[in-house]
Amino acid sequence: MMRRINITLLSIVFAATAYSQEKEIHILSTNDMHAKMEYMAQLGAIADSLRGIDPTLLVFSAGDNRTGNPLNDLYEPAAYPMVALMNQIGFHATALGNHEFDSKQEGLARLIGLSNFSYLCANIHPAAEWGIHTLPYKVFDVKGLKVGVIGAVQLGTHGIPDSHPDNVKGITFSPVEESIAPYEWLSKECDVTILLSHIGFEDDVEMAKRFPWLDLIIGGHTHTQLKGGEMHNGVLITQNVNKLARCTHITLTVEGGKVKSKKAENIEVKSFPTKNKAVETLVKMFSDNPSFQRVLAQADAPFSNYEELGCLMCDAFMSEAEADVGIENAGGVRYETHDAGDITVNDVLQLDPFGNNAILMTLSGEELRQMLISCYNNDDHAFPYVGGLRCSVTFDKNDSTKIKDLKLLTLDGKKLNLKKNYRVVTNSYVAAICDSPRKDQGEDMNRQTSDMIMRYLEKQGHVNYQGEKRILTN
Repeated sequence: MMRRINITLLSIVFAATAYSQEKEIHILSTNDMHAKMEYMAQLGAIADSLRGIDPTLLVFSAGDNRTGNPLNDLYEPAAYPMVALMNQIGFHATALGNHEFDSKQEGLARLIGLSNFSYLCANIHPAAEWGIHTLPYKVFDVKGLKVGVIGAVQLGTHGIPDSHPDNVKGITFSPVEESIAPYEWLSKECDVTILLSHIGFEDDVEMAKRFPWLDLIIGGHTHTQLKGGEMHNGVLITQNVNKLARCTHITLTVEGGKVKSKKAENIEVKSFPTKNKAVETLVKMFSDNPSFQRVLAQADAPFSNYEELGCLMCDAFMSEAEADVGIENAGGVRYETHDAGDITVNDVLQLDPFGNNAILMTLSGEELRQMLISCYNNDDHAFPYVGGLRCSVTFDKNDSTKIKDLKLLTLDGKKLNLKKNYRVVTNSYVAAICDSPRKDQGEDMNRQTSDMIMRYLEKQGHVNYQGEKRILTN
């Protein structure tokens, strides 16, 4: 009997000692990779290097793994190359970003089925018919410690992620805050509690205030570059700019069931000195498509900002649709600069990667004015780019997100006749999110806007938009 008691006491003492010992948890995190496949071999090498420090390394993405590279997005099945590369690197989980919905319900379900990692989202509620198998949270066992990870995706003004409404039919979403709150119990059951968030930096700060029981928020969506991470209300928040410019190495020190210290450091991905050979081989295999390198036109001068590229897109829509006005939402222009010289098929498909169709409608000048304001309100408060006119926007001095006045002008500076009707062409996303009153909801031209840009460029041969500015702000 005495021997049995001694063994039991020794077991208790050993367990208590093990529990009180400091242990480190290492995490490699990315956000908004947007299919930057050419840097994935470096990211794989970074993961290999960190596993040399800690073989139990966790690898997480805060969402928007896809959209932005036609080699990935036009693959069959769409976005599979990024899934294959993430599988090879050894990701453990990803948040759902708004762009994960770009291949619609069936496409998302298919990608999840091909992934060796989990998709975490507490505020998504898909109809069973879609077979979208996400988890609200997942608990990982690391060195005997429990790491609880909750996922969340941002919601726009219509209560859905920033994607075309057709992409999320049959899927409902609940507000982020009320979806996270029920999982406070994880902080009591786990040694570490993490929010894998695709809601944007400002909202991450609010979540840190609201849920101080979180240890770490790995954020995405707004492409906010933080220096390592920032502490808010005792919660460490991390995020990087998009397209894999940087990733983050997070170190959490845990003792006695609590996180005692937190550290985050940025790692430059592109300039990392080595590559993972297996990942590099996959990248080369997926990149072998010369048709994307076909030259469409010459840029006689570089494009130096989003508006110059947005003006090109609007002019292309107008030319191909024989319209008076073109509209492109600011969020639909997917890169900021382009060098002088060749403009290729790949360039256009990266500029306009969403597969949106062109929508043609007849609007009065006042309906057009209201539509532009609605597009601003429903596209992250970014004013759209236009063709065929100029816009003078005055913002409220007391609230810089509110438009106080919008004047529409002709290209030569005269006031646009608000009673006259105009042929207006835009993309199907803008037509869907703009809830301003209008008699004509638009006709689908059954042409993708990217195709219209390519046709326009081929006809022009040479383009120069240097210094083009059609949005004037006050």
